Amino acid sequence: MTAAVLILLGAVLLVVIVAFLLRRRFLLSGLGAVTMWFRPEGSPRWSVGVAWYGGDALLWYRALSLSVRPQQRFCRADFHVRERRSAGRNDLALPSDVVVLSCSTGEGPQELAMDTSTVTGFLSWVESAPPVS
Repeated sequence: MTAAVLILLGAVLLVVIVAFLLRRRFLLSGLGAVTMWFRPEGSPRWSVGVAWYGGDALLWYRALSLSVRPQQRFCRADFHVRERRSAGRNDLALPSDVVVLSCSTGEGPQELAMDTSTVTGFLSWVESAPPVS
């Protein structure tokens, strides 16, 4: 009986791991998909995830999740970058070579962090938003 339970638990664990890896591969395979860290301003905790930006929205998916829905959705028309800085002492969870963007959104102030190689393309997308009438 114990061996059967262990085999079943192992099979369930394997299915979860495979689902997690397939989800991550799918998320990173899209055009405009980048690894991005997110935290609401004032929160001490960064969360890593995959962001898709394109069209009129930025969709952010938590990396350590099996959900197929984005955890955050920001409308490009309401998205403005206020400040750009390097990761500092208060950003211990971030790699040292990322850029932190302080942003204002329709949901309030947020902070995003991404690799330096990603920032230029992302800022071009934000700045090329059609004018809001």
